[in-house]
Amino acid sequence: MVGLQTTWTLGKVIFPVTLIVGILQHTPILQYIINAIAPLMGIFGLSGEAAIPLVIGNFLNLYAGIGAILTLDLTVKEVFILAVMLSFSHNLLVESTVAAKVGLKIWVILLVRLGLATFSAILINLLWNGGQELAQYGLVSKSEEAVTGYFPIILDAVQRGLMGIVQLAIIVIPLMILVQYMKELGWISVFSKWMAPFMKLLGMKENTATTMVAGLTIGLAYGAGVMIQAVKEDNVSKKDLTLAFIFLVACHAVVEDTLIFIPLGIPVWPLLAIRIVTAILLTIAVAFIWKRIEVSKRKEATYEH
Repeated sequence: MVGLQTTWTLGKVIFPVTLIVGILQHTPILQYIINAIAPLMGIFGLSGEAAIPLVIGNFLNLYAGIGAILTLDLTVKEVFILAVMLSFSHNLLVESTVAAKVGLKIWVILLVRLGLATFSAILINLLWNGGQELAQYGLVSKSEEAVTGYFPIILDAVQRGLMGIVQLAIIVIPLMILVQYMKELGWISVFSKWMAPFMKLLGMKENTATTMVAGLTIGLAYGAGVMIQAVKEDNVSKKDLTLAFIFLVACHAVVEDTLIFIPLGIPVWPLLAIRIVTAILLTIAVAFIWKRIEVSKRKEATYEH
Protein backbone atom coordinates (compact mmCIF):
# COMPACT_ATOMS: atom_id res chain seq x y z
CA MET A 1 0.00 0.00 0.00
CA VAL A 2 2.78 2.43 0.95
CA GLY A 3 4.55 1.61 -2.33
CA LEU A 4 1.41 2.36 -4.32
CA GLN A 5 0.72 5.58 -2.39
CA THR A 6 4.29 6.75 -2.95
CA THR A 7 4.15 5.88 -6.65
CA TRP A 8 0.95 7.95 -6.87
CA THR A 9 2.48 10.87 -4.92
CA LEU A 10 5.63 10.96 -7.06
CA GLY A 11 3.84 10.00 -10.28
CA LYS A 12 1.74 13.18 -10.00
CA VAL A 13 5.02 15.11 -10.08
CA ILE A 14 7.03 13.06 -12.56
CA PHE A 15 4.35 12.62 -15.23
CA PRO A 16 3.52 16.30 -15.91
CA VAL A 17 7.18 17.36 -15.75
CA THR A 18 8.26 14.58 -18.14
CA LEU A 19 5.34 15.44 -20.43
CA ILE A 20 6.24 19.15 -20.57
CA VAL A 21 9.96 18.48 -21.13
CA GLY A 22 9.12 15.85 -23.75
CA ILE A 23 7.14 18.47 -25.69
CA LEU A 24 9.76 21.21 -25.05
CA GLN A 25 12.39 19.01 -26.71
CA HIS A 26 10.62 19.43 -30.03
CA THR A 27 10.25 23.21 -29.76
CA PRO A 28 12.92 25.88 -30.37
CA ILE A 29 12.97 26.68 -26.60
CA LEU A 30 15.85 24.35 -25.67
CA GLN A 31 17.81 25.62 -28.67
CA TYR A 32 17.32 29.23 -27.51
CA ILE A 33 18.66 28.33 -24.07
CA ILE A 34 21.64 26.50 -25.65
CA ASN A 35 22.42 29.52 -27.85
CA ALA A 36 22.13 31.86 -24.86
CA ILE A 37 24.59 29.97 -22.67
CA ALA A 38 27.06 28.93 -25.41
CA PRO A 39 29.16 32.14 -25.06
CA LEU A 40 29.51 31.52 -21.29
CA MET A 41 31.04 28.07 -21.81
CA GLY A 42 34.57 29.52 -21.95
CA ILE A 43 34.47 30.20 -18.17
CA PHE A 44 34.27 26.43 -17.65
CA GLY A 45 36.96 25.67 -20.22
CA LEU A 46 34.36 24.28 -22.62
CA SER A 47 33.63 24.98 -26.27
CA GLY A 48 30.30 26.56 -27.23
CA GLU A 49 28.78 23.31 -28.46
CA ALA A 50 29.28 21.75 -25.00
CA ALA A 51 26.21 23.81 -24.03
CA ILE A 52 24.10 21.18 -25.83
CA PRO A 53 24.72 18.23 -23.44
CA LEU A 54 24.67 20.60 -20.48
CA VAL A 55 21.20 21.97 -21.24
CA ILE A 56 19.80 18.59 -22.34
CA GLY A 57 21.21 16.82 -19.27
CA ASN A 58 19.76 19.44 -16.92
CA PHE A 59 16.34 19.43 -18.55
CA LEU A 60 16.20 15.68 -19.11
CA ASN A 61 18.50 13.19 -17.40
CA LEU A 62 22.10 11.98 -17.34
CA TYR A 63 21.51 9.46 -20.13
CA ALA A 64 20.23 12.18 -22.46
CA GLY A 65 23.20 14.40 -21.56
CA ILE A 66 25.64 11.56 -22.23
CA GLY A 67 23.84 10.79 -25.48
CA ALA A 68 24.46 14.39 -26.54
CA ILE A 69 28.15 14.22 -25.53
CA LEU A 70 28.57 11.17 -27.80
CA THR A 71 27.55 13.22 -30.82
CA LEU A 72 30.33 15.81 -30.27
CA ASP A 73 34.10 15.76 -30.70
CA LEU A 74 35.36 16.92 -27.31
CA THR A 75 38.67 16.61 -25.47
CA VAL A 76 39.07 14.35 -22.42
CA LYS A 77 39.22 17.47 -20.22
CA GLU A 78 35.98 18.84 -21.69
CA VAL A 79 34.19 15.51 -21.25
CA PHE A 80 35.46 15.23 -17.67
CA ILE A 81 34.27 18.77 -16.83
CA LEU A 82 30.87 18.01 -18.39
CA ALA A 83 30.68 14.73 -16.44
CA VAL A 84 31.36 16.50 -13.14
CA MET A 85 28.87 19.28 -13.92
CA LEU A 86 26.16 16.85 -15.00
CA SER A 87 26.67 14.56 -12.02
CA PHE A 88 25.96 17.55 -9.75
CA SER A 89 23.10 19.01 -11.77
CA HIS A 90 20.96 16.83 -14.02
CA ASN A 91 17.25 16.14 -14.38
CA LEU A 92 16.72 19.40 -12.48
CA LEU A 93 12.99 19.78 -13.05
CA VAL A 94 11.94 16.30 -11.88
CA GLU A 95 14.41 16.01 -9.00
CA SER A 96 13.73 19.53 -7.68
CA THR A 97 9.95 19.02 -7.76
CA VAL A 98 10.45 15.71 -5.94
CA ALA A 99 12.55 17.53 -3.30
CA ALA A 100 9.69 20.00 -2.89
CA LYS A 101 7.32 17.04 -2.42
CA VAL A 102 9.51 15.79 0.45
CA GLY A 103 9.15 19.23 2.01
CA LEU A 104 12.16 21.27 0.92
CA LYS A 105 12.40 24.63 -0.81
CA ILE A 106 13.08 24.29 -4.55
CA TRP A 107 15.40 27.32 -4.64
CA VAL A 108 17.73 25.74 -2.03
CA ILE A 109 18.08 22.59 -4.14
CA LEU A 110 18.61 24.56 -7.38
CA LEU A 111 21.13 26.88 -5.76
CA VAL A 112 23.18 23.98 -4.33
CA ARG A 113 23.12 21.92 -7.53
CA LEU A 114 23.85 24.68 -10.02
CA GLY A 115 26.35 26.27 -7.62
CA LEU A 116 28.29 23.01 -7.26
CA ALA A 117 28.27 22.39 -11.02
CA THR A 118 29.55 25.90 -11.78
CA PHE A 119 32.15 26.03 -9.00
CA SER A 120 33.57 22.56 -9.70
CA ALA A 121 33.87 23.22 -13.45
CA ILE A 122 35.76 26.50 -12.92
CA LEU A 123 38.10 24.82 -10.40
CA ILE A 124 38.88 21.82 -12.62
CA ASN A 125 39.48 24.12 -15.58
CA LEU A 126 41.98 26.20 -13.55
CA LEU A 127 43.76 23.31 -11.82
CA TRP A 128 44.03 20.65 -14.55
CA ASN A 129 46.26 21.33 -17.53
CA GLY A 130 46.11 17.86 -19.10
CA GLY A 131 43.41 15.99 -21.00
CA GLN A 132 43.88 17.86 -24.27
CA GLU A 133 43.59 14.71 -26.42
CA LEU A 134 40.24 13.90 -28.05
CA ALA A 135 38.03 11.64 -25.95
CA GLN A 136 37.64 8.08 -27.26
CA TYR A 137 34.07 6.96 -26.61
CA GLY A 138 33.42 3.31 -25.78
CA LEU A 139 30.86 0.95 -27.23
CA VAL A 140 27.90 3.29 -27.09
CA SER A 141 26.00 4.44 -30.10
CA LYS A 142 23.31 7.05 -30.08
CA SER A 143 20.63 6.83 -32.71
CA GLU A 144 17.15 8.05 -31.91
CA GLU A 145 14.36 8.32 -34.41
CA ALA A 146 13.31 11.94 -34.84
CA VAL A 147 9.65 12.45 -33.94
CA THR A 148 7.77 14.95 -36.09
CA GLY A 149 4.19 16.25 -36.20
CA TYR A 150 2.03 17.51 -33.31
CA PHE A 151 0.23 14.27 -32.51
CA PRO A 152 3.32 11.98 -32.55
CA ILE A 153 5.24 14.51 -30.38
CA ILE A 154 2.46 14.62 -27.76
CA LEU A 155 2.08 10.82 -27.93
CA ASP A 156 5.84 10.39 -27.48
CA ALA A 157 5.82 12.77 -24.47
CA VAL A 158 2.84 10.95 -22.89
CA GLN A 159 4.58 7.59 -23.43
CA ARG A 160 7.73 8.91 -21.74
CA GLY A 161 5.68 10.20 -18.81
CA LEU A 162 3.87 6.88 -18.40
CA MET A 163 7.13 4.94 -18.72
CA GLY A 164 8.54 7.18 -15.98
CA ILE A 165 5.68 6.14 -13.66
CA VAL A 166 5.99 2.44 -14.57
CA GLN A 167 9.74 2.57 -13.89
CA LEU A 168 9.02 4.30 -10.60
CA ALA A 169 6.49 1.63 -9.55
CA ILE A 170 8.87 -1.21 -10.53
CA ILE A 171 11.56 0.28 -8.28
CA VAL A 172 9.56 1.86 -5.45
CA ILE A 173 7.04 -0.89 -4.62
CA PRO A 174 9.57 -3.76 -4.12
CA LEU A 175 11.83 -1.29 -2.32
CA MET A 176 9.06 -0.31 0.13
CA ILE A 177 8.32 -4.01 0.78
CA LEU A 178 12.02 -4.61 1.41
CA VAL A 179 12.26 -1.62 3.76
CA GLN A 180 9.16 -2.83 5.64
CA TYR A 181 10.70 -6.31 6.07
CA MET A 182 13.98 -4.80 7.23
CA LYS A 183 12.06 -2.72 9.78
CA GLU A 184 10.09 -5.73 11.07
CA LEU A 185 13.27 -7.81 11.39
CA GLY A 186 15.04 -4.97 13.20
CA TRP A 187 17.74 -4.62 10.52
CA ILE A 188 17.07 -0.93 9.94
CA SER A 189 17.86 -0.01 13.54
CA VAL A 190 21.09 -2.09 13.44
CA PHE A 191 21.98 -0.40 10.20
CA SER A 192 21.16 3.08 11.58
CA LYS A 193 23.51 2.38 14.49
CA TRP A 194 26.33 1.50 12.08
CA MET A 195 25.68 4.72 10.21
CA ALA A 196 25.32 6.82 13.40
CA PRO A 197 28.97 8.04 13.64
CA PHE A 198 28.89 9.11 9.99
CA MET A 199 25.50 10.82 10.42
CA LYS A 200 26.82 12.60 13.51
CA LEU A 201 29.87 13.82 11.57
CA LEU A 202 27.46 15.33 9.03
CA GLY A 203 25.42 16.96 11.81
CA MET A 204 22.38 14.68 11.57
CA LYS A 205 20.60 12.27 13.90
CA GLU A 206 20.86 8.53 13.20
CA ASN A 207 17.18 8.25 12.22
CA THR A 208 18.13 9.97 8.94
CA ALA A 209 20.18 6.90 7.89
CA THR A 210 17.41 5.18 5.88
CA THR A 211 16.79 8.35 3.88
CA MET A 212 20.49 8.78 3.18
CA VAL A 213 21.10 5.23 2.01
CA ALA A 214 18.03 5.27 -0.24
CA GLY A 215 19.24 8.43 -1.96
CA LEU A 216 22.87 7.31 -2.17
CA THR A 217 22.06 3.99 -3.80
CA ILE A 218 19.03 4.60 -6.01
CA GLY A 219 19.00 8.34 -6.54
CA LEU A 220 16.82 11.30 -5.62
CA ALA A 221 13.74 10.63 -7.73
CA TYR A 222 13.36 6.98 -6.70
CA GLY A 223 14.84 7.41 -3.23
CA ALA A 224 12.29 10.14 -2.52
CA GLY A 225 9.72 7.39 -1.98
CA VAL A 226 11.68 6.00 0.94
CA MET A 227 12.42 9.54 2.15
CA ILE A 228 8.75 10.59 2.25
CA GLN A 229 7.99 7.45 4.26
CA ALA A 230 11.00 7.90 6.56
CA VAL A 231 9.95 11.46 7.35
CA LYS A 232 6.51 10.17 8.39
CA GLU A 233 7.64 7.10 10.33
CA ASP A 234 11.08 7.97 11.70
CA ASN A 235 10.21 11.56 12.69
CA VAL A 236 13.14 12.98 10.74
CA SER A 237 13.39 16.70 11.57
CA LYS A 238 13.26 19.45 8.93
CA LYS A 239 16.90 20.32 9.67
CA ASP A 240 18.12 16.71 9.27
CA LEU A 241 16.08 16.29 6.11
CA THR A 242 17.55 19.46 4.60
CA LEU A 243 21.09 18.36 5.49
CA ALA A 244 20.45 14.87 4.07
CA PHE A 245 19.15 16.39 0.85
CA ILE A 246 22.09 18.78 0.55
CA PHE A 247 24.41 15.76 0.88
CA LEU A 248 22.38 13.72 -1.61
CA VAL A 249 22.08 16.56 -4.10
CA ALA A 250 25.87 16.45 -4.44
CA CYS A 251 26.17 12.70 -4.20
CA HIS A 252 23.22 10.44 -5.10
CA ALA A 253 22.96 7.19 -7.05
CA VAL A 254 26.75 7.15 -6.81
CA VAL A 255 27.31 3.68 -8.29
CA GLU A 256 25.00 4.00 -11.27
CA ASP A 257 25.82 7.63 -12.06
CA THR A 258 29.54 6.91 -11.98
CA LEU A 259 29.35 3.71 -14.04
CA ILE A 260 27.43 5.31 -16.90
CA PHE A 261 30.33 7.70 -17.50
CA ILE A 262 32.82 4.86 -18.12
CA PRO A 263 32.07 4.59 -21.87
CA LEU A 264 33.01 8.27 -22.29
CA GLY A 265 36.69 7.38 -21.88
CA ILE A 266 37.33 9.58 -18.83
CA PRO A 267 38.85 8.73 -15.43
CA VAL A 268 35.82 7.87 -13.26
CA TRP A 269 37.59 7.44 -9.89
CA PRO A 270 38.36 11.17 -9.60
CA LEU A 271 34.73 11.85 -10.58
CA LEU A 272 33.46 9.66 -7.72
CA ALA A 273 35.98 11.16 -5.26
CA ILE A 274 34.99 14.73 -6.20
CA ARG A 275 31.30 13.98 -5.58
CA ILE A 276 31.81 12.23 -2.22
CA VAL A 277 34.32 14.76 -0.81
CA THR A 278 32.21 17.72 -1.96
CA ALA A 279 29.06 16.23 -0.41
CA ILE A 280 30.78 15.60 2.94
CA LEU A 281 32.45 19.03 3.17
CA LEU A 282 29.37 20.93 2.03
CA THR A 283 27.05 19.14 4.49
CA ILE A 284 29.46 19.62 7.42
CA ALA A 285 29.78 23.33 6.55
CA VAL A 286 26.00 23.86 6.31
CA ALA A 287 25.42 21.91 9.57
CA PHE A 288 28.08 24.04 11.31
CA ILE A 289 26.61 27.35 10.11
CA TRP A 290 23.08 26.16 10.97
CA LYS A 291 24.20 25.24 14.50
CA ARG A 292 25.85 28.65 15.00
CA ILE A 293 22.67 30.42 13.90
CA GLU A 294 20.55 28.26 16.24
CA VAL A 295 22.89 28.98 19.17
CA SER A 296 22.86 32.75 18.55
CA LYS A 297 19.05 32.70 18.25
CA ARG A 298 18.81 30.87 21.59
CA LYS A 299 21.12 33.43 23.21
CA GLU A 300 19.00 36.29 21.88
CA ALA A 301 15.85 34.62 23.20
CA THR A 302 17.51 34.20 26.63
CA TYR A 303 18.55 37.88 26.73
CA GLU A 304 15.02 38.95 25.82
CA HIS A 305 13.59 36.90 28.69
